[in-house]
Amino acid sequence: MVEFSKDLGEEKMSRKRKSYSAEFKTRVVLELLGGEETVAQIASKYEITPKSLIDWKKQFLENASLVFDVGSATKAYKDEIEELKTENDALAKKLGKTTIERDWAVGKLKSLGLSNKKDLVTPKLKNLSMARQCEIIDLNRSTLYYEPKPISDNDLKIMKRIDEIYTDISSTYGYRFMHRQLLEDGFSIGVNKVNKLMNTMGIQAIFPKKKRHTSIKNYKHKIYPYLLRELEINRANQVWSGDITYIPIKGGFVYLCAIIDWHSKTILSWKISTTMDTSLVTDVLKEAIEKYDIPVIFNSDQGSQYTSHEHTELLKKHNIQISMNGKGRSIDNIAIERFFRTLKYDEIYINEYSSISDLRFKVSRYINFYNHNRFHSALNYQKPMNVYLEGLKNVA
Repeated sequence: MVEFSKDLGEEKMSRKRKSYSAEFKTRVVLELLGGEETVAQIASKYEITPKSLIDWKKQFLENASLVFDVGSATKAYKDEIEELKTENDALAKKLGKTTIERDWAVGKLKSLGLSNKKDLVTPKLKNLSMARQCEIIDLNRSTLYYEPKPISDNDLKIMKRIDEIYTDISSTYGYRFMHRQLLEDGFSIGVNKVNKLMNTMGIQAIFPKKKRHTSIKNYKHKIYPYLLRELEINRANQVWSGDITYIPIKGGFVYLCAIIDWHSKTILSWKISTTMDTSLVTDVLKEAIEKYDIPVIFNSDQGSQYTSHEHTELLKKHNIQISMNGKGRSIDNIAIERFFRTLKYDEIYINEYSSISDLRFKVSRYINFYNHNRFHSALNYQKPMNVYLEGLKNVA
């Protein structure tokens, strides 16, 4: 953006970070949570970046409990916060620089990562420069000016084909083999771009001794041992497995999270979301527990959603043993992986979905069919729910 200095009579080049009101962010996040449009569609409609929208949703969900449960930190600042709501301008004049810095940091609840830190910085905040804000939260100011580009229609088309190749041709394809396959299919794309898109989708090649992340690993989170090796699984609710997969739809893509009972292959709970975050996996786990009691063991990959404090504490609260795939062994979670493959063969790739609501309806219909009516070869051609109910009889 070009600015003209009247005093100096010279042009100054600068780039400004656009700010949005809390009301606007709330309205947009609520629209996203409504589930009728994808992140890409809403971001395009309001001319914001998908990254910002995902960050706003995360902050909204993390702080939603404050509306109903005022914690000790909030109580300590209750009078100041109430006055800030009604007399923001007057209060700002009375507060000294130290108080402004304190309330700014506490009011923003401190950041957990780079994306959150960037969103905390407020342009043109009186008595607290952007440079000082960056210093307080230990953020390199240069990162403020990086904005990710929305996913193009062409990229969405390529991502859909990548998912088809991964599921239909070979899940052992890394990005280099995937690149060669895409070139053969007539796509014009570089190998690094293929790697980037596969990372966005959360998929990498599956090998018994190679690494595959369904989600991004967080090295600060505790990793738990794999408990299923040589374990005899012979009853319902002995072992549950959870995972996340990518599903393309018209105008964008979404993520499906599901939990399967390992013994019976029954899908116990599932959820479709526009973002792949911690709340997605915890919501699905809570629903499964409410409907089907608790398992002895819960197995997952080492993705950041499953290793998060929120998810592991929820498992510990119910005295559920935590098991995670061995390093680089996605095959350790083969039960849920095979279900996703079946779902895509039987439903996803032979249909088109006009909206997220349409997708939810048809996935719900398919899972109901899968649980109650589909003969499963691994179950000696019995139906999953029948095996699940029969398997409950073996519970000690």
